[in-house]
Order: sequence, then C-alpha cells, then structure tokens
Amino acid sequence: MEDSSTRTVVITGGSRGIGRCIALKFSDEKANIVLVHYDPDESAAQETLDLLDGKGIQAESHKVDVSSFSHVDKLFAQIVDSYGKVDVLVNNAGITRDTLLMRMEEKDWDAVVNVNLKSVFNCTHAVIRPMIKRRSGWIVNISSVVGQIGNIGQANYSASKAGIMGFTKTVAREVASRGIRVNAVAPGFIETDMTASLPEKVREKFLEQIPLGRMGKPEEVAEVVYWLCSEGSSYLTGQVIHVNGGLYM
Repeated sequence: MEDSSTRTVVITGGSRGIGRCIALKFSDEKANIVLVHYDPDESAAQETLDLLDGKGIQAESHKVDVSSFSHVDKLFAQIVDSYGKVDVLVNNAGITRDTLLMRMEEKDWDAVVNVNLKSVFNCTHAVIRPMIKRRSGWIVNISSVVGQIGNIGQANYSASKAGIMGFTKTVAREVASRGIRVNAVAPGFIETDMTASLPEKVREKFLEQIPLGRMGKPEEVAEVVYWLCSEGSSYLTGQVIHVNGGLYM
C-alpha cells in the first residue's frame, strides 16, 4: 500500500527535455513518478528512468498517444488503480509541424492541435473527477511564449499554445473551490532537442530579442513548475507564468 502522503505525479512528454527535468525535480520529494511519452523507441524514456533510479525513485513509463481520449482514459484508470490517486498532472506533450500558413496542410494543423491541445483536455478530463473527490490537486500546463506573441511559420503551434492558456484559466475557475490549482508555464527559447534543430541564423535572431541574452535551461522551467505545485504558490491559480528571459513582458 502506497503512503498517502507521497504524491503521485504524471508528466506527459516526460521522456526528455523539459519533461525529464520536471521529473528529476519532483524526485527530490521522493514522489511516485509516471512518465508518458510517444517516442519511436524506449531509449529516451529508459535514460530518464535510469536517472530517476539513481536518485532512488522507482518510476514507470508508458508509451501512449495522448491525443486519443480512450487511450488516455485507460492509462489514468491504470495509474489510479496502482497508486490510488493522481496528485499532480503536468501536461507537457508537444510537437511542431512548422510551415507558413499558405503551405500548411490540414494534417499538419490537426496533428499539432491534437497532440498539443486536445491531449491537455484528455488528461485533465481523466484526473479532474478523482481530484475533485479528494478536494486536492495540482495541474500545470506547458504553453509557450508563441501562444502570446505568435511566430511566423507556427500558426498551428501558436494556436495550440494559446488555447492552453484559455483552457487553464477556465478550468482554474471551475475547480478552485475544490482545492485544485491549475496554472500554466509558458517557456521562451529553451535549450531542448526541439530548439537544437533550428538553423544557426534563426537561433541568433531569437537571441537578439532576449534581454537576458541567452537561451533558457529546461531546469529553469522545471523549477517554476515545481513551485506551482508547492505551498509557496498557494495563492496562485489560473495564471500563466512566462519563463523567457524577457522575450515577452
């Protein structure tokens, strides 16, 4: 039987990048950690599990298409059956299919909106009733600075991330009286696999716009996510916290 004081944390897109750093941050409190990913293979997820194991955390990983309502429902039923609850949900899964709108195909729009935005609905819907019943819970949705300011070639991505902001505020209003806090974190230009693939000229152009003059680190995003799930932020809900070095103020 699990210790009821030990929090169970579910992180989508948890195998690498920001998701991995969030998992490692929650390992400091010896939480039960469940990683959700949809990588072609298990190598990144296994690497994250090994890092957690090195910190004394027996985490688990599941390859699940989070854009599928039924697959997500089945996953969370399994998690609740194993741990009895979900205390923290971090909706971090995201993909890009960048191109100018006039060249964008319907499948590129649908793929990005389904993974980035519909998955947030799917996962939140799966946990919200159990959280309401327990009158406790923390939900953090990972948005993006481009959901606020837009970005050429990312109409689909920007729309999905802006949608997350509106979704966060609405759900926060719906469940605040039940002891559940719902917030979003909007990273800027962060050192991840996604940004590593950008051409050097594009990277330089972004850096010119950042007052702090550097890219952010995934660990810096993880610190804010963790704080939003702590007593230190107990009077915050429905907020979008920007972590972007001043790119957007």
